[in-house]
Amino acid sequence: MQPVNRNFLIGVFAVGALSLSLASVEAAADDFVQHLGPVGPHEPILTEVGNKRVLAFYEPDGGRCALHAVVWEKTDAENGRTSASRVRVRLNPRDTVHIDSDNQKTINLQCGDHAESLALTNGGNLITAQASE
Repeated sequence: MQPVNRNFLIGVFAVGALSLSLASVEAAADDFVQHLGPVGPHEPILTEVGNKRVLAFYEPDGGRCALHAVVWEKTDAENGRTSASRVRVRLNPRDTVHIDSDNQKTINLQCGDHAESLALTNGGNLITAQASE
């Protein structure tokens, strides 16, 4: 077992604080803030897949992406219940992990070249963020 890195704990704390602040914003506005990336290390991707919401970030790990993702039901806040799943996986550069929802929708998270980024992809194409009003 490896000792926990101080920077890792700071990153986890920052992402946790961000997710809590977004949850309070969501409860107030009923709009989910999305950040589709691509992102660098310790920066979050926030998106939806079907009836699920996803918060994902990565840490560089010897030329690979150590991906961390939390997936939860978007209706949980309305019902006052919380059920979330955490996924951790190491991706080689250009490898993709697929996260599916119950209604057969999928998001793809891809580790960038030299583990310099993490991005949402659609069949190998990057998805770009667009502001909606």
